[in-house]
Amino acid sequence: MADRPNFKAIDRLVLALPKPAAGNKTYSEAELRRRGLAGPWVRGLAPRVTAADARAWVMRYRAEGIERLHTIGSIEAWPAEKVWPEAAELRRMIDTGADPRKERKARQDAPTVADLADRFEAEHLTKRRAATARDYRMMLRLYVRPELGNVRVAAVRRSDIDKLHGDIASGKLTPKRQPAPYTANRVIATLSKMFALAIGWEMRADNPARGIEREPEEKRQRFLSLAEIARLSAALAAHPEQSSANATRLLLLTGARRGEALSASWDQFDLGSGVWLKPAATTKQKKDHRLPLSAPALQLLAGMKTAADKENERRTRDGLPALPFLFPGKDGKPQTDIKHFWAAICKKADLQGVRVHDLRHTYASILASSGLSLPIIGALLGHTQMQTTQRYAHLMDDPLRAATERAGAIIDGAGREGADVVQIGAGRRA
Repeated sequence: MADRPNFKAIDRLVLALPKPAAGNKTYSEAELRRRGLAGPWVRGLAPRVTAADARAWVMRYRAEGIERLHTIGSIEAWPAEKVWPEAAELRRMIDTGADPRKERKARQDAPTVADLADRFEAEHLTKRRAATARDYRMMLRLYVRPELGNVRVAAVRRSDIDKLHGDIASGKLTPKRQPAPYTANRVIATLSKMFALAIGWEMRADNPARGIEREPEEKRQRFLSLAEIARLSAALAAHPEQSSANATRLLLLTGARRGEALSASWDQFDLGSGVWLKPAATTKQKKDHRLPLSAPALQLLAGMKTAADKENERRTRDGLPALPFLFPGKDGKPQTDIKHFWAAICKKADLQGVRVHDLRHTYASILASSGLSLPIIGALLGHTQMQTTQRYAHLMDDPLRAATERAGAIIDGAGREGADVVQIGAGRRA
């Protein structure tokens, strides 16, 4: 074909171009033709050779009245047959008013996922509860930054996020190489929130994490039996670290979330009225939660308050500030976790597969098994949606069954003793 360049001849010609004594030299089309170039050529395409014999393709063009050079790549990476269609496309863009060099710089300066994560942490996580923010940061640190951090926000594809989701779910990316479907779903939820914010921040126009199919999750419903509660109580009584033991007792007696209990301060409690008023800043539902306290919970708190008052008196004498929290750490701030304590207690009490959060489930299961209604249970747990409490509905079967058995026995007894019992469904007498 007459219009087809001889790419092999172009490669030989470019590789034979002399290098300059210093700096670099860009060869024009006219110079190339004097050196033997034949056939068609892309306007503006030129080889550039440096004194160190580095050879690259550049595109020469004018934009806003200024001559510019746009580097395509090295001769080795871009042989003539490969660079030709790239240069032709650049020429078409330039002729329609585009500036390839300016656009490349804009791409290079465009925010990465790591930049988005930084802003997400600074502007969004600071408004979340401490425990929630900690979980988000863990997912960013372990999965999002290592896998997507260097990718431009505008360049992230749905397939990139789908692959990340699958790799976490299968265990390929988890620290212990164990499948983690729950974590995979939480990472996708985190990314979806990040990209939703990125749209508002004008970093991109769509959310590539939306619509990713989640891994199926099995909802945990682990409740402690009465025998397990007895073993737990004995282990707590014998443990030398009674602050964490009391935190565990409070969780079991109130059904509170771990973060609510560990961050609690004494000004939240009215022991005289028997009420714990959890402020909105500490609750998951972002609303104040007024929780009536049982007699055992009040007894526990009264003993703790007496000990706390004595400790604060001692600190005042020593010129130290009083500690307002129920469970202060060594730095005076509230404890953030009892993970290691809980592991030791579970081993001592022979509790298998029990998390701290299962104390909340246990409290709710006892309420349900006692015949309390779902709205009452939801109110005590601080739920804002009935479907959250619905998981305990099956535990109400026992008291309901007992009630219907009592009703059935009364009806059946009356039917056996009375001769004038009306038979339901019997035909009407004429």
